[in-house]
Amino acid sequence: MSKPREPSVRGEASALRPVSSLEELAALEAESPALLVLYGGPACGVCQAIKPRIEAMLAESFPAMRGVYVDCQGEGQSVCAQRQVFSLPVIRLWFDGRPFDEFVRAFSLAALHRSIERPYHKGNQA
Repeated sequence: MSKPREPSVRGEASALRPVSSLEELAALEAESPALLVLYGGPACGVCQAIKPRIEAMLAESFPAMRGVYVDCQGEGQSVCAQRQVFSLPVIRLWFDGRPFDEFVRAFSLAALHRSIERPYHKGNQA
């Protein structure tokens, strides 16, 4: 597995960047050594509660991992439909262009952290 690229701008990896097109999401999935995709929406209370905690987790524990946010109740509705996301929140993890794990509706952030930890640190060993 290739080493995740260090963020070029301080804080870039810690914020979940909004994505609203399928083409952009597909490109990120293909090119990112480590990617977290959060599918959520403003009317999803759980989504809004976990979003800052996920951003903090990425910044503190996985700084080279990219994070993106797809608003399934707004501009990203078609992306969510095409990716068969029908309940919120959904988190999908990608490593080296391949899907790795998925978390749907009820999950713990500790389980998410554990799922990221092994492949992330394996990829960071040079």
